[in-house]
Order: sequence, then C-alpha cells, then structure tokens
Amino acid sequence: MAISKLLGRGRAPKPANRYAVVADGGDDPERVREPDAQPATDAADARVDTVAPPGPPTVAAGLADSTSADIDLGSPAPGPEELERRRVALDELLDLMRPAVQMDGGDLALVDADYATGVVEVELRGACGSCAISATTLQGGVERLLTERLEWVTEVVGGVDDSVDPFESAAMGRGAYVPRYY
Repeated sequence: MAISKLLGRGRAPKPANRYAVVADGGDDPERVREPDAQPATDAADARVDTVAPPGPPTVAAGLADSTSADIDLGSPAPGPEELERRRVALDELLDLMRPAVQMDGGDLALVDADYATGVVEVELRGACGSCAISATTLQGGVERLLTERLEWVTEVVGGVDDSVDPFESAAMGRGAYVPRYY
C-alpha cells in the first residue's frame, strides 16, 4: 500500500457532512430509496429521494413500511395445562424460599398471581414488618429468584404486612433479623 494512501493523500476530499454525499449523487447507507431501484414513472409511485434525519424513527415511518402481517399482537393466551404448570412451579419455588425467611421469624405469602400475564404479588409477614432489610429481601431475593427461575414471570409486586404491632413483630425476629425500630 502506498504511503500517500496511508496518509490520506490522493483521495477525494471528504464532504462536509453526510447530506453533501447525497447531493453529490454518492451512495449513503441511510438513503430511503435503494440505489439500484428504478426511478418512479408514475406520479402515484413517486417517492422523494431524501436522507432520513438524525434521531429516532417516527411511528408514522414504521407504520408506512409495515403490513398487517408484520405486526405482532403478542403470543396467544396459555392453555389450562400451561396455567396449571405455572401455578405448580410457582408454589414449589415459594416453598423452597419460605424456610429461609421463616428462619428469621418472618414468612413469605403469595397474595395474588396472574399466570397469564406473569404478574405475581407476594407479601412478607411476621418479623419482616419491622425488619430494616425487608425491601432488600423482596427485591434482591424474592423478585430476583422468581424472574430468573420462572421465565413467564414478568413482574413481582411485593409488600410487607405492617398491620402487626412493631414491638410484637420485633419480638418475632431472630437469626439475620435487623430491627427497624430501636
């Protein structure tokens, strides 16, 4: 390779911006019309040969290029066998996690689960109502395990049963329990 090519000498001057390439008739990968496409012969087929402006594409641009076959309306609703399989898998996983929470004086309860959409609501009870790290247990433990091990779980909504008296809840705490109230 010649040194002049390595140093950039002997090349055509670089245009000031990418729009100048199109104005000069050069090829730009962001052109709307393909370079080998034939020019429009009919007024109804006419398309403007422009460069897409920088930034995210607009919704109208995406709809203009798509057909009804391209639109994904989501997967079909799971059948009764699949819903039952999901219910059993969720119950088994909660039964595996429950003893770890119970060792610290709390409990893990399933409040609600929508097996079709993947939204699961759980609640920490007992000593968890007065524990300072109950939010960490919900987010770092329960939510993480449910979403990692059950592929259909999309969202975990967690809460803490704070209806129990804080002093009674603190009296239940043991093990790795960290009291919120002193």
